[in-house]
Amino acid sequence: MNPITRRNFIKNSSIAAAALGFSARSWSQVAGANNDIRIAVVGLKGRGQSHLDEFNKMSGVRITALCDVDKDVLDAEVAKFKKRNRDVEGFIDIRKLLESKNVDAIAIATPNHWHALGAIWGIQAGKDVYLEKPVSHNVFEGRKIVEAANKYKKIVQTGTQARSSTAIQEAVAWVSQGNLGKIKIARGLCYKPRPSIGKVSSAQPIPSSVNYDLWCGPAPMEPLNRAKLHYDWHWHWATGNGDLGNQGIHQMDVARWFLGEKELSPRVFSVGGRLGYEDDGETPNTLLVFHDYKKAPLIFEVRGLPEKSASKSMDKYKDASVGVVIECENGDVVVSSSYGKAAAFDKDFREIKKFEGDTNHFENFIKAVRSRKESELNASILEGHISSGLCHTGNISYRVGKQSTSEKMREAIKADRGATETFDRMAAHLEANGVDLQKTKATLGAVLKMNPKSEKFTNNSDANKLLTRDYRRPFVVPEKV
Repeated sequence: MNPITRRNFIKNSSIAAAALGFSARSWSQVAGANNDIRIAVVGLKGRGQSHLDEFNKMSGVRITALCDVDKDVLDAEVAKFKKRNRDVEGFIDIRKLLESKNVDAIAIATPNHWHALGAIWGIQAGKDVYLEKPVSHNVFEGRKIVEAANKYKKIVQTGTQARSSTAIQEAVAWVSQGNLGKIKIARGLCYKPRPSIGKVSSAQPIPSSVNYDLWCGPAPMEPLNRAKLHYDWHWHWATGNGDLGNQGIHQMDVARWFLGEKELSPRVFSVGGRLGYEDDGETPNTLLVFHDYKKAPLIFEVRGLPEKSASKSMDKYKDASVGVVIECENGDVVVSSSYGKAAAFDKDFREIKKFEGDTNHFENFIKAVRSRKESELNASILEGHISSGLCHTGNISYRVGKQSTSEKMREAIKADRGATETFDRMAAHLEANGVDLQKTKATLGAVLKMNPKSEKFTNNSDANKLLTRDYRRPFVVPEKV
């Protein structure tokens, strides 16, 4: 595979660019100023298909390269382009892709553990980046992407497309003007069915088409101890962040947006567990996260039970299951999973105002690539880092917590606004799905205090270790970008 070091990668990139008479970090700036923007999509399953669809239909944009560590997936996508008589290069190794002078920007839709390193390598190679959510696998990584984007003056868009919703933009402004009084609680909901991923008795074979060394990248190269390699990586800590970081990042971001907070919360705790079934998953399918912001708490709820069926449906809270509820002194604003809609309600939950409208998040990225104005991005990498970080710190509280009784959990959280009520609803939800917290213990997460400036916890050394990870060489997110 001939792995290259980061130092040689940057050196070679700079030399190649110098031969053309401009710096490595200006490649996309020059190529995209008046011509087509040339895009490479990295990660072609799942969300990557949306990237392909969106960029393919844009005028003035050409997909010139594709990258995936699964050769079968890559070859199938390359074949689709050739069938339409369109030239595209295929790469298994992202490092080879980034050497290409036929690419101005990369769109990353890999598993979470590759997001930060792929983005940083891309930035250092002179590419602009559209980066899927969460932007990082841990807090350290997110800050490093922000630093790299600032240093190399690259355009980096976070894939939280709700930020391009004019409906939500208007709702945020309307609430900030005091139309419903002060915010009491900003609540994010991720009530989404997640069935068991099953339990295997031994390590499973890696698909022959997958370069597993590259698939693992920064993560440990461990045996596959679950039935499926693809998608179910979300539920393992080495590669994913649970539904809090998968779906919940969208709603976490919108809830923080309403609060106007620009830093990680100074205090966080969580309560939950992987409950209702025993399988090879590690991340919680039921979780309450409390971010103790001064203006108002941000409370996030994850529920994965029950599965959708003819007899069961997902819970709702104020008509939302995957959404955001901003509870104010004089009513609520509800943002559903349809990002182009929001509505305001009075104290009796009668609708008093509608907000509607949406714009294309990918087009917003291309607009900023052309203008070279980071300020035109609807979801800058800094916004993506902070919201992703809120998911990570909530998960960290859970990971360093201890199993406890429901009585002790209620006692521990009783002083925090909205926490007991949220816990009681969670307990009722679990009971309806056959989980008795008197018999099956959940985890009471550690109460973690953070210095938002340093992005370090001040009261728990074990929690601080989880702000980053041990990287597998040569796939190392650098301290200095």
